[in-house]
Amino acid sequence: MTSVTSTAEPTVPVSAEEWELRCQLAAVYRLVAHFRMTDLIFTHISLRLPGPDHHFLINPYGLLFEEITASNLVKIDLEGKAVEPSPYPVNPAGFVIHSAIHRAREDAQCVLHTHTKAGCAVAAQEGGLLPLNQMSMEFYGRVGYHDYEGVALNLDEQKRLVADIGGHPALILRNHGLLTVGESAAQAFLRMYYLEKACEIQVTAQSGGAALVIPPAEICDYTARQLTGEAETDLEDPDAYTLAWSAMLRLLNRVSPDYRT
Repeated sequence: MTSVTSTAEPTVPVSAEEWELRCQLAAVYRLVAHFRMTDLIFTHISLRLPGPDHHFLINPYGLLFEEITASNLVKIDLEGKAVEPSPYPVNPAGFVIHSAIHRAREDAQCVLHTHTKAGCAVAAQEGGLLPLNQMSMEFYGRVGYHDYEGVALNLDEQKRLVADIGGHPALILRNHGLLTVGESAAQAFLRMYYLEKACEIQVTAQSGGAALVIPPAEICDYTARQLTGEAETDLEDPDAYTLAWSAMLRLLNRVSPDYRT
């Protein structure tokens, strides 16, 4: 997916490349707030920075997502230690979950974790995410499940998190919440947006009490391959996610332009 660049000027002494990544990650934090997917100051979104040091950006612990800007993101290493001065700490649970996946998955440039009502509801269901709608079918056979082990404060859990997500773009943490990864901040956000919508639709459909219609497995699999660009189709829409992300940035430029500061 093509990245859309910001026109903001850096307000912290970083390279142009890092500033662009900071703007992209700050945009995702603001969008998660805008679409009501936050849990006060908790949950986390992280983005890997280029280079051999394996540094990544994460939210300053204690700020609401609507307060996060490109310049106040915290740069840490895989041990959870700040590599540059910052007045803010880092949520230790964020370090445990995010560093494990960043370390194991080169394609997981961005890791996004939420505790939404619908996401937690589906995470509490034995059957997990059901292929009840087109949005959920993007994740058909492409979501892992991780059993609840308590608050993620123990480093030993990292190996099981990595094993359970495998090569999938999404992970449902049972009794906990949702997680998506992406090759960019934009991809991780758009995956989470539709995973969250799929959970909302599932909970709504179940609340009606009527029998649910689940398409045949081969249709679910074909739809997943269509939505992920793996299936051959008569028509193609290769720019869909790029156009959607551009629209999201236009939204932010209207309602929260200070994310770039």
